[in-house]
Amino acid sequence: MYKFTLELLFQIIGIGSASGLLLKNDQLNIISDNGTYLYAYEMKSAHLTPYPLTIAPSENIVKKLKPDFEAMTTHGKVLYIFGSGSTENRNQLVKVDATTKKVISTANISVLYQKMQRLAHINSENFNIEGVVFTGKDWYFFNRGNGGAGKNGLFKVEGTSLVKPSKLRFKEIRLPEIKGVPFGFTDAVEVDGKLYFLAAAEDSNSTYQDGAVFGTLTGAIDIEKMTLDFTQQISDKHKFEGLTLQHKTTGELSFLLCEDNDSDQLQADIYQLKLKR
Repeated sequence: MYKFTLELLFQIIGIGSASGLLLKNDQLNIISDNGTYLYAYEMKSAHLTPYPLTIAPSENIVKKLKPDFEAMTTHGKVLYIFGSGSTENRNQLVKVDATTKKVISTANISVLYQKMQRLAHINSENFNIEGVVFTGKDWYFFNRGNGGAGKNGLFKVEGTSLVKPSKLRFKEIRLPEIKGVPFGFTDAVEVDGKLYFLAAAEDSNSTYQDGAVFGTLTGAIDIEKMTLDFTQQISDKHKFEGLTLQHKTTGELSFLLCEDNDSDQLQADIYQLKLKR
């Protein structure tokens, strides 16, 4: 049992279905799986600015058409934003300048996603990327096992190129269940050689349809061995989908989390999770 505290820090009006967080220089970058904006929230002034990720951006897009931006990572001066790959129109990678928030490029990475599916022996109905970590050397993609196969897994793309990776690896990660419902990855971040993650339990056998939420757990994976270190349930009612490191000490890690409310309500709840280590 890991000691932790979880509290609601603040609410941001103007963002719905928050799915990814990234704290950089006191600025909280936020993406939504319902829209096509990158939001920059100034922590000190509480000022929110939306930046378009597409030519015709929208805050609420119907489910069958949305690009489903679920994962965000960074290295250097670039933000990398990924679609989940759970349908054909959710295969985008958008590169954004971390300072100006201008789109650098947009690419279709369906070829990479298809290679991942073949390697892991899962079909498109069980493929759902919800977290990505880029170390500057390798990429780590987290597949949420909320399809019928229930297959949570970690893909490692060796090398910086996602178009022509030098090597692709997959490791299935078995997570606990609650009330017969398995937890599935929803986001991750690298801290001191470990991949800290969130995983939510949602009563649905589909990567497309939402279901009743039974809570969220956190945990860590050894980045070199790709093995599970620990898991700890932190809520029995919240579906947390975004995770970013706030600060760390030798004895404690502090993260910021966002909750996906699976609705059209334009409000993002930001929580603070403190984890003893």
